[in-house]
Amino acid sequence: MPSPEPGAVANAEARGGVVRVRLDLAYDGAGFSGWAAQPGRRTVEGELTAALSRVLRSAPPRLVVAGRTDAGVSARGQAAHLDLPADSWRSLPGRSGGRPDGPAPGEALVRRLAGVLPEDVVVRSARPAPPGFDARFGALSRRYAYRVADGASARDPLRRGEVLAVRRRLDAAAMDRAAGLLLGEHDWLPFCRPREGASTVRTLLRHGWTREEGGVLVADVEADAFCHHMVRSLVGACLAVGEGRRDEGWPARVLAAGVRDPAVAVVPARGLVLEEVRYPDDEALAAQARRARTRRGPVHAPGVTTAAGQPSPRVAPARRAVAVSRHEHDT
Repeated sequence: MPSPEPGAVANAEARGGVVRVRLDLAYDGAGFSGWAAQPGRRTVEGELTAALSRVLRSAPPRLVVAGRTDAGVSARGQAAHLDLPADSWRSLPGRSGGRPDGPAPGEALVRRLAGVLPEDVVVRSARPAPPGFDARFGALSRRYAYRVADGASARDPLRRGEVLAVRRRLDAAAMDRAAGLLLGEHDWLPFCRPREGASTVRTLLRHGWTREEGGVLVADVEADAFCHHMVRSLVGACLAVGEGRRDEGWPARVLAAGVRDPAVAVVPARGLVLEEVRYPDDEALAAQARRARTRRGPVHAPGVTTAAGQPSPRVAPARRAVAVSRHEHDT
């Protein structure tokens, strides 16, 4: 029988006979109404839980995901976890598990899921997670890319479902400089759709624009977490700079103003991809999860109206050490 996967025994013993399994997956978001399960809608979570239920011959498991992507948003580097009884985990290889060259449980799970999942969802790996791992709270950062084709030479009809096409030639250098002015920890309310009771304070770690071979512009955006529509609003603000409609300092002024500016466009979801989720070293996972459960900054609720006629949240005092993630959506 193959030897247990690294960490599997300790993982199960630490959780009273339950193995926490990390899944790494990718999906084409075009055919989904986002990650989160919704009645009557096709979602990534819905497809994956149904496939897991079929493979495991159990009730649909509870999945915890690093980034709850919105409708139409794709992922190349999504991460999730689920908890399985140790007996269910060990039994995944089936009869082949008794052979010296038989698959490990994680390999068997990936193979079985490949047989039942639709073509637009791929689970790339499944393995026991180290102690303290939490796909949502344990993440240090999420990194997204947004692709834009400006002009006919950069437009590829075969990629029309994953690249935003714009007619004007964009000033990539100006967009990159404007993006760089936004780095750091801020209240991102001007670039978010706030949810009641949630903070909009985030730390933007990286934001820049470059051109791929072939001329497609790519926004590289990384933060500890994102709020709803944050990435797509940031891209929209930079496009206004690239087209020459706004100066390079305009996105930073919008951020400093502290209220939503109707001039900031939320670009379509189809150009957005979750590329990577970063986690700390194993020994730091539990501490990171505790930090992520601590809410930072103002908590928003629907309230009065700004001078521009836009809804503006009332601000409640900051609260700390609450079991609510700083991220609500990552798009």
